[in-house]
Amino acid sequence: MSLIQAIVLGILQGLTEFLPVSSSGHLAILKNIFHLDLGSGMLYDVLLHVATLVTICIVFFKDVAKLIVEFIMIVIDVFKNIGIFFQNTFAHRNIKYIRITQKTYRKFVVMLIVSTIPTGILGYLMQDIVEKAGLSLLIPGICLLVTGGILLITDMAETGKKKPKDASMFDAFTVGVCQGIATLPGLSRSGTTVAACLLCGFDRKFAVKYSFIMSIPAIIGALVLQLGNVATVSIKTVEIVYYIIGMLIAAVVGFVCIKVMIAIVQSKRFKGFAFYCMAIGAISIICFLVQL
Repeated sequence: MSLIQAIVLGILQGLTEFLPVSSSGHLAILKNIFHLDLGSGMLYDVLLHVATLVTICIVFFKDVAKLIVEFIMIVIDVFKNIGIFFQNTFAHRNIKYIRITQKTYRKFVVMLIVSTIPTGILGYLMQDIVEKAGLSLLIPGICLLVTGGILLITDMAETGKKKPKDASMFDAFTVGVCQGIATLPGLSRSGTTVAACLLCGFDRKFAVKYSFIMSIPAIIGALVLQLGNVATVSIKTVEIVYYIIGMLIAAVVGFVCIKVMIAIVQSKRFKGFAFYCMAIGAISIICFLVQL
């Protein structure tokens, strides 16, 4: 991989991962149209997602820190409740169980777990489908048209008021299913999940926060699945420098794009991205038909 490729892909990752235009769709289209051979691309893809992960954690540092603490406390309380169960059952005591979701951030944690379950299942089951879908221009093109439609619907969605204390586990499960389906190249993960959150009645600021934070376990899961393939990749010393430069660029661009995305959701300005996705999707489909 050359330095130019590393920089371009870093910029592309930072822009398309956080803005509602589908990073996987753009990469699939570029690879098909320009017949890109990224060489050690699998490793670089993993590293770019690490940069993505770090960026999300930086932007939502306070929330992520609180969620980690509350997750640990939930685990502790679960074990305490197990102990209480055995005492009540075998020692004939009447000890009250500890309420797991007694705090807002605890319910937030449980919602994230509920969302991650369908995402993980769908992501695993759809691996082969997603891989094959990215081999041609047709599926990414169709999915980008769908993304454009989703974004137009998002702009028309009424402003909800749900925050963690008001949201249901069914809402969390629904958003998780949408995130799982959005692994298809051309379906924007951020656009699809934000739309799902808004249609579930989430507060707009919380919808963005939930969309990005719920991507953390999904990204970690995807990284774990790719580690086996990365272990066999050999790279040159100079490429390591290129990878680091690309990661830094992806992180900086991504940081800016998350801030932009927050402003977009608040001001209902998805139409520009919707028309852009539809245009790129149409071009992709036309290119596919021309190649036949």
